[in-house]
Amino acid sequence: MKKPSLLILAAGMGSRYGGLKQFDAVGPNGETIMDYSVYDAVEAGFGKIIFVIRESFKDDFLIKIVKKYSKIIDIDYVCQELTSLTQGYTINPNREKPWGTGHAVMVAHNKIDTPFAVINADDFYGKNSFKIICNQLIDSFSKKGEFCMVGFNPSKTLSESGSVSRGVCSFNKDSLLTNIEEHHNVSLENNLIKGDNGKGERVIIDNSALVSMNMWGFTPDVFTTGIELFQEFLEEKGNELKSEFYIPYVVNSLISSKLATCKVLSTPDNWFGVTYKEDKESVVIKLKEMSDTGLYPSPLINY
Repeated sequence: MKKPSLLILAAGMGSRYGGLKQFDAVGPNGETIMDYSVYDAVEAGFGKIIFVIRESFKDDFLIKIVKKYSKIIDIDYVCQELTSLTQGYTINPNREKPWGTGHAVMVAHNKIDTPFAVINADDFYGKNSFKIICNQLIDSFSKKGEFCMVGFNPSKTLSESGSVSRGVCSFNKDSLLTNIEEHHNVSLENNLIKGDNGKGERVIIDNSALVSMNMWGFTPDVFTTGIELFQEFLEEKGNELKSEFYIPYVVNSLISSKLATCKVLSTPDNWFGVTYKEDKESVVIKLKEMSDTGLYPSPLINY
C-alpha cells in the first residue's frame, strides 16, 4: 500500500546559514529542527521524503543529510534553480534568486505521484500536526483537487524576540479555506494579539483564529495546474527582479476557479522556529523539556 510523501523546502538553507550546516544543533543531543520533522513524519506514516535544495550545496547535502535519513525512510531530492521550469520565457539577467515556495513545489513534479505534504525545513510543527495531515492525505488517494492545510492557533506561533508575519485563514462551516490574509508586525500587546492587515490597519487577531505556517497537503494533480499558473506568472512578472510565486497564490487561484478545495485542519501543537537569533535559546529549552518528559526519545534517532 502506498503512503503519502513529504516535500521539505530546503532550497533557502544555504543562503540563510552561509553554506550547509545541517542547521543549528538545538536538541539535547545535537539534533536539528529538521531531525524532529523527519522523525515525526516517519512516526505519522509518511513513506517518502523529497527535499527541495540548491545545486550549490547538493554534494554536502548528499553526504550529510541523505546518508543520515536514508536508514529510516526513502529519501529523494530535486534542485530548485532560477532556470527551473522557465524554458521559453525571458528572465531578467540580473535576477539571482528562484521564484518562491510555489515554484519550489512545482520543481518536484517528476518526483511525486502520491498525495503529499509540504513543510519548511527549519520549522517545528509537532507530532500531532504530522499525524493530522498524514491521515487526511491517506483519505485523498485516487482523488483530485482535495488540498488541505494545518492551521495553528496564533498564540502558539509568536516569537518572544520580535514581531512576525502570519497568514490568517478564513474558512466556511465545512472548514474549507476561503481566503488567507497576510498580517505583518504580529505581536502580543496588552494580552491581545495584534497585526497590520492587508490595508495597513492595526487589528486584533482573534485567538480562536487559525494561521498558516506553510504546512500544506496536496493531491498530485496540483502539478499540472500549478505549472500552468507558474507559466502565466512568468509571462507577467518573469522580467522582475524580486517577484515571488507563493503557495497561497496557487491555492487561492485553484479555489477561486473551482478546480480545488482546501480543508483547514487544526492542531493542538505549538509551532516554533528561529525567526530571530535570540529565539534559539527558547527552542533549545522547549526541545529539552519534550525530551525530559518522554515526548521524544533521547537521542532522537539512532543513525
